[in-house]
Amino acid sequence: MRVLGVDPGLTRCGVGVVEGVAGRPLTMLGVGVVRTPADAELGHRLVAIERGIEQWLDEHRPEFVAVERVFSQHNVRTVMGTAQASAVAMLCASRRGIPVALHTPSEVKAAVTGTGRADKAQVGAMVTRLLRLDAPPKPADAADALALAICHIWRAPAVNRLQQAHAAAAAARAPRTPAVPVRKVPR
Repeated sequence: MRVLGVDPGLTRCGVGVVEGVAGRPLTMLGVGVVRTPADAELGHRLVAIERGIEQWLDEHRPEFVAVERVFSQHNVRTVMGTAQASAVAMLCASRRGIPVALHTPSEVKAAVTGTGRADKAQVGAMVTRLLRLDAPPKPADAADALALAICHIWRAPAVNRLQQAHAAAAAARAPRTPAVPVRKVPR
């Protein structure tokens, strides 16, 4: 499974591609940051993020895109920028028919470090260890993008099984309509 992780942000949008399957060693295929100038007009910044993500999609051809789920923060302006960058990433993937998964920061931290309260340094250290890198990716947005991809690779099989079980249970509960016999009408 090849996953593009996206840690959305208007100034720094972290991107990282990881390949592998749960229970096996993972491989980092690329990591970076799509940057936009803080003084640029919002529309231009969103276009720059779109172009950057499109380049990553073209170059790495991921099967899935994992985006950090936007959560409520104290600074509404920060939340809005993060949500806008997140929407651009989801749009780019969806336009290509690539499934998008959203993971909360605590889900990602728990998957990678074992605790949902890990700090940036702990996440960076575990990403470095799990991907067998020489040093933590810089800036932290890049490491967070790789952590999102790792989280998705590890959680996707369980989530898929859970979704299938819910669908099967819903189908079993659905009322069955009796078959109506078809009568032939003579001509």
